[in-house]
Amino acid sequence: MKTSLLSLLLFVFLTNCAEKQAAPGPSINEETTTQVLKHHWDAFQANDLEATMEDYTEESVLITPDRTFKGLSEIRENFVFAFSVFPKDSSRLELAKTVVKDDVGYIIWSANAPKLNLPFATDTFIVHDGKIVRQTYAGMVAP
Repeated sequence: MKTSLLSLLLFVFLTNCAEKQAAPGPSINEETTTQVLKHHWDAFQANDLEATMEDYTEESVLITPDRTFKGLSEIRENFVFAFSVFPKDSSRLELAKTVVKDDVGYIIWSANAPKLNLPFATDTFIVHDGKIVRQTYAGMVAP
């Protein structure tokens, strides 16, 4: 009886471990990360809200110095505000550097807009399965 119970527990344990190992993880591909970053920057520069939102999922998280945005609705709020600060026709955005390694993308950029000057900004992106799942932003606002 002890042997049967022990065998059953061992079987359940091994099956559970095998399922966890067999579960597919996110697709991580440097080329995909690069494409997502390019798409995101182009959409951001164009003030294209719908194209920008295509890069996120309901599980995405965007962390800024002022707030953490979770999910599509909150992230959309962030970009509606950002596009009001950086109007397409009267803002100059410049991408200074892009670094991609596996699922991590990093950009340094600047912007000059009617309401503010942003001489330095940086974003870090984690991209899985062609979507931004995590993003951080920081920037220095100048008068």
